[in-house]
Amino acid sequence: MATTKKSASKEAKEFKTELSVEERLRALYDLQLVDSRIDRIRSVRGELPLEVRDLEDEISGLEARKNNVEEEIKSIQTEISKSKQRVKESQALIKKYEAQQHNVRNNREFESLAKEIEFQQLEIQLEEKRSREAALQLEEKKAVLAEVEERVNERKQALEHKLGELDEIIAETEKEEALFVAKSEELAKLVDERLLRNYHRIRGSMANGLCVVAIERDACGGCFNKIPPQRRLDIAQRKKIIYCEHCGRILVDEFLAIEEQDKLEKQMKLPLA
Repeated sequence: MATTKKSASKEAKEFKTELSVEERLRALYDLQLVDSRIDRIRSVRGELPLEVRDLEDEISGLEARKNNVEEEIKSIQTEISKSKQRVKESQALIKKYEAQQHNVRNNREFESLAKEIEFQQLEIQLEEKRSREAALQLEEKKAVLAEVEERVNERKQALEHKLGELDEIIAETEKEEALFVAKSEELAKLVDERLLRNYHRIRGSMANGLCVVAIERDACGGCFNKIPPQRRLDIAQRKKIIYCEHCGRILVDEFLAIEEQDKLEKQMKLPLA
């Protein structure tokens, strides 16, 4: 099995080296036509995938904030409960000290109990103040929570809408995209590895993804700089791979470009433009 794979790989490499320069140019231009068509299919989705990702990130952040606010609300409610309990304890102590005042033996004991009662009354005032402040804080946090929950619901509705749009576009284009992706992979096998690396490097550096372009009106179809007559003649002869001196793209003559586009459109039974 391993021998068969090696043999197939060797045959593929030999096939690539057997291709003439013109055949390589045709394969490269075909690859460019197909990859450009894939780019156009994917561009139909526009910014939707990014918008979906941004909405998902925003919802995740809002959910985290919502959880934090809920924890803060629980903490405040716990503190209010503790304050109320401390007030009850102080009130119980006051009743106890007041009862003891009826059984004191001297003024010193009475005054000592009076001080304890006064201290517990101050403690009650302090706890009631804390409770009032906490209650105000609680209302603020509840208002924040309601606002965050409203934002979460709004963002989730927006996400649902965007996902629906994206799914609709993908459903319309996925079959066509899969067809062109398969064709791109098939064509890439016809190009030798070094040339294919150059193709992907140049294509990746261009905003429009064009690496292989035809001459148009005696100019480069990528950067539109004029090409000298002798260089145009060299390109038309298809004897070597020629790069644009200005933008670095690979150049093909307009007749080859027309032939390859017509041929591919008949093969794919789909328009490339």
